[in-house]
Formats: sequence, C-alpha cells, structure tokens
Amino acid sequence: MKTAIRYYSKFGHSKQMAEAIAEVAGAKALPVSEPLTEPVDVLFLGAGVFLGKVNAAVGEFIGKLDPSAVKCVVCFGSSAIVASPVPMLRKMLESRGIAVAEQSFSCKGSMGPVHAGHPDAKDLEDLRNFVRGICAE
Repeated sequence: MKTAIRYYSKFGHSKQMAEAIAEVAGAKALPVSEPLTEPVDVLFLGAGVFLGKVNAAVGEFIGKLDPSAVKCVVCFGSSAIVASPVPMLRKMLESRGIAVAEQSFSCKGSMGPVHAGHPDAKDLEDLRNFVRGICAE
C-alpha cells in the first residue's frame, strides 16, 4: 500500500502527530507545502484549528490534489476549542471529489493553559494504534 503523510502545523501539534503516523505507516511526514508527486492509496492529512478554521495552506494543498491520484484520505488533527478539524478537512476534500475514510483521529491540542501538554504521550500512542488499524485493513 502506497502511503503519504501531509500536515499543516502552526504550533507543532500536527507535526508531532504526523511524525507518530510516520513511525507506523513507513512514510515520511511532510508539510502541505510539499505536493504529492505520485499516486497514493492512502493520504494521511492533518491540521489543527486556529481561530475557528484550518489554515489556508491546507485548502491550497487540497486544491492542487488530483482526485484520481488519491484513493482515500484519512484525516487527523487536534484542537483546543473546536471538537475537531476533521469535519472541515472532510468538507474541503469531498468538495473536490476526493474519497475520505470514515475513520479519523482527533485529540486535544494545547493553547496556552487550555489542554496544556496535548497532544500528550497517550494521545500519540492512541494515534499510533489507530494507524496500525488503518494499515492492517
């Protein structure tokens, strides 16, 4: 299975999560500034929420994706206030005709004292276990 990992990380949380995914999936975690250069079976795409939305760079990345080159996207991310960035990511991807997995992973992300220390070691281990399940399918 050909896998790619892309993320946008303003405060380092999504990068930390992408690197945990990379440990399990065997692909390199790269920022969304790095375009996909070949077709993939699974794209793990992650971001956080800042001021109620995901960064515009994520939308630009999605806008450049070739829907025929991505079989399925698995969304991940963290947030301190909003429950999850996944619905926003899903909407952007599906509007481009890109298949999005039902399964996704979200956890708390710290913002100052709010959820300080998240994602923490347990969040990252839960993420690794989630990815193991995806890769076993």
